[in-house]
Amino acid sequence: MTSKPVYLNGQYVPQDEAKISVMDRGFLFGDGVYEVIPCYLGHLFHFQAHIDRLTASLAGIRMENPYTTEQWLEIFKSLIDERENQYIYVQITRGVAPKRDHAFPENITPTIFAVCNNIAPFAGLETGVKAITADDSRWKFCNIKAIALLAHLLHRQEAVDEGCAEAILIKNGVVTEGAASNVFAVIDGVLVTPLKDNRILAGITRDVILELAVKHNIPHCERDISLAELTTATEIWVTSSTREIIPVVELDGVAVADGKVGAVWDTMNTIFQAYKQSLL
Repeated sequence: MTSKPVYLNGQYVPQDEAKISVMDRGFLFGDGVYEVIPCYLGHLFHFQAHIDRLTASLAGIRMENPYTTEQWLEIFKSLIDERENQYIYVQITRGVAPKRDHAFPENITPTIFAVCNNIAPFAGLETGVKAITADDSRWKFCNIKAIALLAHLLHRQEAVDEGCAEAILIKNGVVTEGAASNVFAVIDGVLVTPLKDNRILAGITRDVILELAVKHNIPHCERDISLAELTTATEIWVTSSTREIIPVVELDGVAVADGKVGAVWDTMNTIFQAYKQSLL
């Protein structure tokens, strides 16, 4: 049976036939970036914001976006099933070089790959999940959505080994983000999330939550969150494009507040779901 098509370097090919060179710098060095775009019933969620972030990530590794927004849209249309809730994964590497050399090679063509997969329902949305804290061992350019994710994977596996859904990372006593998510906390009645700087990859879902907080008069701010504040927060959330807003009800084996999903999460999740529907 032929597998579903993917986009690779200007062509749509069955996934099981798509191939890249072993000399591709993404394979050899992790020299590339990626983006993940939710697509609800054929509607790409905040599409321009995702393309803008892809462009910024490329600029961060000294590459240009190979396509315009309109060209990306045309590429993705042939991958999307309008009957499903899905996500587009797009990856761009610096390309295939004639030899393995750390320096950027000249005059090579980037490798461009895109695939569309269904979004699986996330168990724990209504009941909350467990998380751990971990020392942030990643590099200093976390604002670049790089494909070199080994540190993220190790942190996430550390959480899985502890029976948890996510690792919330701490650097110099301050919360940065999750291994694959942004972090929010309700502290003294205010919804707080870390500042948008090079310590985090600012998620599109994160930005939408802040916009909705403004619109619906939910007290909020962007600032550093100390580990001590996190451990006494009345609510903790982790957010991402495919999981959306997940409440954390246990952190490092200790219940968050009463160990139940909080009222602010319930309000924001209701607002967020209604906002999604308004875009369809």
